[in-house]
Amino acid sequence: MKRKEKLKKKIRRHKRIRVKIFGTSNRPRLCIFRSNKHIYAQLIDDEKGHVLEAASDLEITSSSTTRKIQKKEKEKEKKEFSGKSLTAFQVGKLISQKAQKKKIEKVVFDRGGYKYHGRVKALAEGAREGGLRF
Repeated sequence: MKRKEKLKKKIRRHKRIRVKIFGTSNRPRLCIFRSNKHIYAQLIDDEKGHVLEAASDLEITSSSTTRKIQKKEKEKEKKEFSGKSLTAFQVGKLISQKAQKKKIEKVVFDRGGYKYHGRVKALAEGAREGGLRF
């Protein structure tokens, strides 16, 4: 019963957010989807209904080399992210690099009904550090 209640709340939050948020070709919508294992980010042009760029933690590296990269990044950046949050931070950096290749600097952030906490926050901070402005 609790699971259904949480899902209903998430859907309600997402609908409330989507009424206010709209992406254009100049300023696309940065949409996030978070599952238990993975995190995905997309840059969407709502005028045309096209996905301009997409990134996920599946693109970063395989799980064995991810741990090595995570240790190096954690030492280098002194961030308080670890595990899935650090992976989300890297996805944020990756989507910002892809956006800069297409000369996109500003985006509208769509958290997808998720609370701005944990992996969603880490992805947003990674995108900001990569050069995107919300």
